[in-house]
Amino acid sequence: MAATAGAFEHVPSASPGLLQLLRGAEVFAPAPLGTCDVLLAAGKIAAIARQLPALPPELAGEEHDLRGRRLVPGLIDAHVHLIGGGGEAGPSTRVPPVGLSQLSRAGITTVVGVLGTDGTTRTVADLVARTLGLRDEGLSAYCYTGSYELPVPTLTGSVRRDLVYIDPIIGVGELALSDHRSSQPTLDELLRVAADAHVGGMMANKAGIVHLHMGDGLRGLDLVRRALDTSELPPRVFHPTHVNRNRRLFAEAGELVARGCSVDVTAFPPEDDPGDSLYAADAIDRWIAQGLPVSRLTCSSDGAGCMPVFDAHGHICAMDVGRPTTLSDTLTELLARGHDLAVVLPIFTSNVAGLLRLSHKGRLTPGADADLVVLDDHGHIAGVIARGRWLIRGGQTVVCGPFERSAT
Repeated sequence: MAATAGAFEHVPSASPGLLQLLRGAEVFAPAPLGTCDVLLAAGKIAAIARQLPALPPELAGEEHDLRGRRLVPGLIDAHVHLIGGGGEAGPSTRVPPVGLSQLSRAGITTVVGVLGTDGTTRTVADLVARTLGLRDEGLSAYCYTGSYELPVPTLTGSVRRDLVYIDPIIGVGELALSDHRSSQPTLDELLRVAADAHVGGMMANKAGIVHLHMGDGLRGLDLVRRALDTSELPPRVFHPTHVNRNRRLFAEAGELVARGCSVDVTAFPPEDDPGDSLYAADAIDRWIAQGLPVSRLTCSSDGAGCMPVFDAHGHICAMDVGRPTTLSDTLTELLARGHDLAVVLPIFTSNVAGLLRLSHKGRLTPGADADLVVLDDHGHIAGVIARGRWLIRGGQTVVCGPFERSAT
């Protein structure tokens, strides 16, 4: 079949391409470094300085003038349904998989894939395959083993073996608590999964966390508190998400971080009726205003996840789909409200990297991966570099996945 006219470039591998010298950007690493030049080489950040010398003509390379722009680490989204979520109202409600450009347009250079309610027709094997595919397309991609349910669906038959032997798998998720769609786990069941995740993570030098889907149930975070009370597991193992889905749960999350846990707010689509929930920007506003530790907060998009609304009988009465772009939209909204970029940026970058033990991600420093986002004057995405390759340039998508097509 002939190539489609106007189709984007497809990247068959993650080759870093030319040397890149980025000139004169206001750099946030995420701490502010002032106006700097940044040199990228072999998919890494090679140097950051007030002024770097020009590239020698004998070296293949490019210089880019970024004066007047802000340069930040690539965003890390720790919760995306890479092969699609949904299915709670039958096969026709299965959400399609996520394409590369859907992530890059959101400034996401590192992504973690999850399964949701459906661990039956969607499998960990499918998720791992899509994760590896995104790596081939130029993104940094990881995933969790498991889904909402217990026993935990795995690839090898064991949580520990999945962590030790399957490279992209870095933890368990999203295991559901306080939700009518969960397996209604007991304390002992949660502790067994968390112990396997923790020890498997130690053996594989990975995060080994349990990423917990939190529902609207009245039990809230009670099971997590009891797990901390009755076990020796470190608090960092438990990472509850969707904690902004109602105000009661958000208040519980604020108390939980005092015990050493990190919690995650979800960037719900802005057109959704918030009801008792908090939009991500509102939740982060409130978190900062209450003096809660920003270092314990992360934000994710729930991209390609189905966001159903249930009635009192458990029937779906409305449905929306999460979009990766809500992650960058939340950052833009926070900047529009006057928040300091250096304060809120870690919620989307270094906090996530630290929790997931991705030491080469989330910061702009020599030796780190060359994952960078260029922000315009209004905080919108103007450029995205993933592992040294431009995916978005001048606000336009220049690289996409093999099955994506140009809109023209």
